[in-house]
Amino acid sequence: MKGYINIFDFSQKINYKTEILAGLTVAMTMMPESLSFAILAGLPPLVGLYAAFIMGLVTSIFGGRPGLISGGAGATVIVLIALMKSHGIEYVFAAVALAGVVQILVGIFKFGKFIRLVPQPVMYGFVNGLAVVIFMSQLEQFKTVVNGESTWLTGTPLLVMGGLVLLTIAIIVVLPKITKVVPPSLVAIMVVFIVVLGFDIDTKTVRDIASVSGGFPPFHIPQLPVNFATLQIILPYAFIMAGVGLTEGLLTLNLVDELTATRGNGNRECIAQGSANILNGFFFGMGGCPMIAQTLVNLSAGARARLSGIVASLTILAIVLFGAPIIELVPMAALTGVMIMVAFGTFEWASFRVINKMPKQDIFVGMLVAAITIFLHNLALAVLIGVIISALVFAWESAKRIRAHKSVDEHGTKHYKIYGPLFFGSITAFNEKFDISNDPQEVIIDFSESRIADMSGIEALNKITERYHKAGKKVLLKHLSPDCRQLLRNANDIIEVNIIEDPNYHVAV
Repeated sequence: MKGYINIFDFSQKINYKTEILAGLTVAMTMMPESLSFAILAGLPPLVGLYAAFIMGLVTSIFGGRPGLISGGAGATVIVLIALMKSHGIEYVFAAVALAGVVQILVGIFKFGKFIRLVPQPVMYGFVNGLAVVIFMSQLEQFKTVVNGESTWLTGTPLLVMGGLVLLTIAIIVVLPKITKVVPPSLVAIMVVFIVVLGFDIDTKTVRDIASVSGGFPPFHIPQLPVNFATLQIILPYAFIMAGVGLTEGLLTLNLVDELTATRGNGNRECIAQGSANILNGFFFGMGGCPMIAQTLVNLSAGARARLSGIVASLTILAIVLFGAPIIELVPMAALTGVMIMVAFGTFEWASFRVINKMPKQDIFVGMLVAAITIFLHNLALAVLIGVIISALVFAWESAKRIRAHKSVDEHGTKHYKIYGPLFFGSITAFNEKFDISNDPQEVIIDFSESRIADMSGIEALNKITERYHKAGKKVLLKHLSPDCRQLLRNANDIIEVNIIEDPNYHVAV
């Protein structure tokens, strides 16, 4: 039936072995991050794992595209740190649920399509900055806590940690050249795990971060006053979290589209992400969004269907319920090595090859977005600033394109044929084209090669016609759309209507 959507997308041919192994690898890399982000926000560690399970399962089944992995991401958790410190965990759960409602509304009203407005330089900056953030975050594993202070490892612990990380990286790099039957990341984790256990090596493990043992996510209604004052507290956090989550999610979806040469559904992803966050708010989760690092781990392992994400989320739940004693023994060095390779895979090295061919303003935008991502860890702000600057640069360049061809016909009428868009940025240049005092009694301004883009352009036409009127001269405007003629204050007096040739477009008001 037309319009029917198979939410599981299982009509495609699935390599079940690849999907299952990729899901196991993703679960191994997602767990320490979810735990770390929960602890960073002052939340119970299990809240991070519950978020990874709920986000991963819901978005894998109902999300905008196969292969995308969601979980308890740092980008959204960072937004909630201040709320956690000021009002506590109940307000956090309420804000997460409300953020989910906002995200669903964005999907329902189909605002997800606006991700198309993100230019390529912004994408380069976003991805490269995120790669640096992923890499830098792994350096924290080379630190230890002494007397309540975090210090760098030295001596034997540093050599052991570094050696195990290098072993992990070596396996990931070399194994694909030998065989691609199993994901190299999963093999690397298993080999390092066996080496550490077999030789009884003293090194940091998952247990050193937090305990991962617990029960099924409990249903929990946030315990807080239901009144306008509460809404005032949680609403700003909800909107920011929703915006950050959707920005990172839709950019990640766009990146996966490019990597897999397929196309996802942004609005569907918004609804799935919002639904998952609502469930987080009522099932003891800290919320989240798509995670670009884990998504790239999933894709590099060969996964292309929804099954890998489902396996990853169910694996996390199984570990919480049954497998904690084993998983807590996994060396952090193995997971660190995997994430370092993800950082290298995330970085757009191709951006260096084209940098000498890019306009200077695009280079500046890319570097600025990367810097904001790296130093402020605010992906939504970085992308927003990048888009605004790119739009201003585009407006400036477009403003310089307007020009006028001037001629006088056999009747002594002067013609101005305008080329280029007339909008807020090009008004000054447009006004400079006319010589009102020296022009003849009749002037024709031809817009067949131009377009009036906004109300600023309409107002510029109004002022030009008024100036000619005050000078006692007649001006005719040709080839304007009906929309333009309607918006001009004195249209009936000055416009020569040409039904056949007049264009039909709308002015942005």
